[in-house]
Amino acid sequence: MTLAGQASGAGRVSAERERCVGAGQCVLAAPAVFDQDEDDGLVHVLVESPSESQADAVRDAVRACPSGALTLRQPAA
Repeated sequence: MTLAGQASGAGRVSAERERCVGAGQCVLAAPAVFDQDEDDGLVHVLVESPSESQADAVRDAVRACPSGALTLRQPAA
């Protein structure tokens, strides 16, 4: 899990599929931003730059990821 800077705003989210274990915690926390691939169950980022209204859910998803496959980078101030 990486939360680079924790300013307000959702920022930009990315996923390292090779680290993903398919637990689906990201999808539970932020279903509008994350999904799981139908073939292998690994994370798929639906929205790389989530809206401000999705910021809390995205941060929850990053924190909940058991493999640390998600990264959230905050926009430069």
